[in-house]
Amino acid sequence: MASASSSTASTDPKFELTKQIRTHEVAIAELGSLSSSRTVYQKNGHLFFRTTVQKATSSEQKQLDQAKTNLAKLNSQ
Repeated sequence: MASASSSTASTDPKFELTKQIRTHEVAIAELGSLSSSRTVYQKNGHLFFRTTVQKATSSEQKQLDQAKTNLAKLNSQ
């Protein structure tokens, strides 16, 4: 029975969006602890590109906002 409940949780879109939100929040917090002059690598598709901390933080924030919007849409249904 325990495996059946875990498999339904992994396919639940609300659960997946919550995981994505947490991931983006952690990434933003980690980027915030870095020096602004430091170069970071950001994944885009299957490739990593060099960028600044500010650009990476901005991108993560946009993804976080989108995930929160999608979760709000699911909760309102």
